[in-house]
Amino acid sequence: MASPASIAKHPIHPMLVALPIGLWVFSLISDVIYLMKWGGPVWSDVALYTMAGGLGGALVAAVPGFVDLWSMSKGAVKRIGIWHMSINLVAVALCALNLWLRTSSSTGATPPVWLSVLTILLLGVSGWLGGEMVLRAWSSGRATERKAKRSRAFRAEESGLMELKELVSQRRRRLT
Repeated sequence: MASPASIAKHPIHPMLVALPIGLWVFSLISDVIYLMKWGGPVWSDVALYTMAGGLGGALVAAVPGFVDLWSMSKGAVKRIGIWHMSINLVAVALCALNLWLRTSSSTGATPPVWLSVLTILLLGVSGWLGGEMVLRAWSSGRATERKAKRSRAFRAEESGLMELKELVSQRRRRLT
């Protein structure tokens, strides 16, 4: 499966998703550092800003992902892609809610870490589905490629046989 949203035949969506995933995981780690009192209040700020950066990165990564999904033909791979997108949209909504709760709460309030944990769990499921989608698309693409090669080989063989029959027929006519 070739991606219509690609640079030099490399799909853009997988290149971009690493940024929001990394930022959201680091946001959760920053929350843990803050809550466990392994660091000062700056870690709460780090969690907030990395969460906001991850949200922006996710929205940017969603565009080529949607282009890829839109270009897929119907079938199992597209169904997996729709689930992948739906789970990612829920994760983005949870992250936006988390960010809103943090910015509207008073200074020093306990951050809603459970939303970050849920977001990361959803990203794990969605990432697994994304990998499954690519694997199935690649497998079906390889099967189609093999089938096309066999078909071309058959046509070439059939064409060669036709030429051979024609040659035999011409020789017979010359001999008679």
